[in-house]
Order: sequence, then C-alpha cells, then structure tokens
Amino acid sequence: MPNALQFRLKTTAGAARRGEYTVNGRVVQTPAFMPVATQATVKALGTADLIALGVQQIVCNTYHLWQRPGEELINRAGGLHRFMGLPDEASAILTDSGGFQVFSLSGRKGVGVDIPAEADKKKPLLRRLDEEGAVFASPIDGKLYQLTPEVSMQVQHDLGTDIVMALDECTPYPATVEETRRSMELTHRWERRSIDEHRRLNEERGTSRAFFAIVQGGMYPELRAESVQALGELNADGYALGGLSVGEPKSLYNEVLETTASLLPADKPRYVMGVGTPVDLVHAVGEGIDLFDCVLPTRNARNGQLFTWSGRLNLRNAHLKDDFSPPDHDCDCPVCRTYTRAYLSHLTRAGEFLGLRLASYHNVYFYLELMRRIRRAIEEDTLPALQQRIYTAYESMPK
Repeated sequence: MPNALQFRLKTTAGAARRGEYTVNGRVVQTPAFMPVATQATVKALGTADLIALGVQQIVCNTYHLWQRPGEELINRAGGLHRFMGLPDEASAILTDSGGFQVFSLSGRKGVGVDIPAEADKKKPLLRRLDEEGAVFASPIDGKLYQLTPEVSMQVQHDLGTDIVMALDECTPYPATVEETRRSMELTHRWERRSIDEHRRLNEERGTSRAFFAIVQGGMYPELRAESVQALGELNADGYALGGLSVGEPKSLYNEVLETTASLLPADKPRYVMGVGTPVDLVHAVGEGIDLFDCVLPTRNARNGQLFTWSGRLNLRNAHLKDDFSPPDHDCDCPVCRTYTRAYLSHLTRAGEFLGLRLASYHNVYFYLELMRRIRRAIEEDTLPALQQRIYTAYESMPK
C-alpha cells in the first residue's frame, strides 16, 4: 500500500535536515513545531489567529475529544477541520493515540494488574491494563472506557485527522531493563494491530490518512535500537520517539535522543513527542529531528512568561511596570509591534483575559519563528550559530 504522506528531504547540514511533507494536500515545511490544541483549541487563540500565525500543523488529543464532545459528534460536523472552523487548505492535524493518557492515569501498577478504585474523582482511574488494551473510568461521568489499538484507530479516523498515531504504552521512569522490554514488546504488538486497523479503515472509507509509529524502549539505547528495527518493518508514514521527558535526568534524555535519532528511517519524518524548550528544539534539530509539539508556549503564557530572543521574560517582575519598550526587541509579531512590557505586565497582574491571549499569541509566534530561522539556518549552513544564540539566551546547554 502506498504511503499517504510524501516526504522530501531538501538539504542537510550535518545531521540536521530541511525537508517538507504533503498529507491530504496540506504541505508542512520541516523542521516544524506543532502547537497543541488539546480539546480542539490552542488555548486562548482562535482559528483566525492560527491562520495569521501561519501554523502548519496542530496536535489534538484523542483521549479528551473521545470523551467530550465525542468522535461521533465531530464526525457528523465533518471532522476536526470543519468542527474547528479551519479552512480545508489550513493546518494539517495530528492526533495522539491516547497512550500517554493511559500512562499518566492515577494508580498505575503495571500490565495485567487489577487496580482498585481510588477516592480522587478529579483524575481518570485506570482499572486494568493488559494485552487487549486499557480500561479506565472517565473523570467526567464515571463511564468505563476500553482503549484498544483498534478503538484508538477508529476514534482518530472518525475525528477526521490527517495523521494518526499508533497506540503505545509509555514506559515509566525509572524502570528495569526487564520491565522496559515487556512494555516495549507490548507496544510493538499494539502498533502492529494499530496499523492493520488503520489500513483497513483507509481502504473501507476511501481515505488517505497517514500513520506514525512510536519508538519506545525507555532509557536503554540498545532497546531503542531494537524498537526502531522492529517498527521499521511496518513501513509507517513517519516515526516518533515516545517515552521521553517523563521524569528522567536531562543527561539521560539527551543520551537516548542522540543515540536513537540517527537510527530512525531517513526517508520519513522524525518526531520527538512532547518536546520542548527552545534549547530542546535547536538541540534535537541538530540531531536530525524534524517535528515537535509542546504545551509550553501557551502554558507559560498563562503563567505570565514570554519566550523572547533574549531569554524568558516574566511579566510579573516589578521592574516591568514602567517599562515602555516592546516585549521582545527582536520580534515583529503584532503583540511586540503594538504593546509595551508595561501594558502586558498590567494585564497579567490584573488577571485580564487579554493578557493571556496576547502572551499566548506572542509565544506561539516565537516558536514558529524559531522554526523558520532554523530552516533558513540549515539551508545556509549556519545552524551552530543559531543554536549558540539560543543556548546563551536561555543560559542552558544540552548536558
């Protein structure tokens, strides 16, 4: 079966890659950053903002949308693009599989272990995780849900996404090599079932949704290499590194990234899930990664923090109250062209919604502009200078 996603590598600079892919007629220039639209919205931003920002692709959360408002309703609306009011030619949409939410459920004890009920009603409660999938109680209405590879694929296809993700088990940290191997092998079996169901649905419905496999293996480079080899047989449209940034030391994260990135298929997009800071992005690009997503731009904005070309800017700092300079002197986004640090500081301190919106817009713009500069730096073979600028601004180096 031909791949639904066409990836073209334009040029390289060391291990860094400049490319593009087309999926369902939508073109994504890589390396690319995907803002997170957990519940079919990038927090505080509307569809017109996403278009104005030039967002190429967003990430929506299968687990949350499955429970509310439900994939059937979104399917009746014509899929996520129409449900969100996105024009057909606008951003591509990638949905996760729900696997990370299973990992993060309260009371997790391991594969094949029944888990007793708990008193915390604010969190989803995992009831059982086994070969078939996961059973958990919704924190919304207490309803029991069973998430299997087949169900994950059906929900994602009903959501009308462009790229679906395989269902995997995210290995916790720390874990022994034996525990990690069992988890990885379960992931491999789930991913084979995922792609079989994905292909069946594409054929049955006449759609051409793309499929990304997820490499696991915990913090063990040898298991990561084994996972890459096993999943390479699936001939997926793209490959993601999952199970990173789950509490491990930064040095261990970097070791796994640096030893695994080059093993991923060179003719497919390479995606690191849930990463990260500007330092993380420029470092991972230098290792050959093409695609990123993270909640930091909007989450930090809600906490009054801006990402700038000079480092983080805390809008709650007292000295900004009478600072009438632009938020970021090296940014030409509408926020920086129009407003001052003093005004944004006032909005933040006053708890005004406009402050959240402006900070979110700027931060997403910054991340997208960082990726534009990265793409240009790869083309001009000047990536090390850009990396050093970010390391200096954020007073951090990969360690």
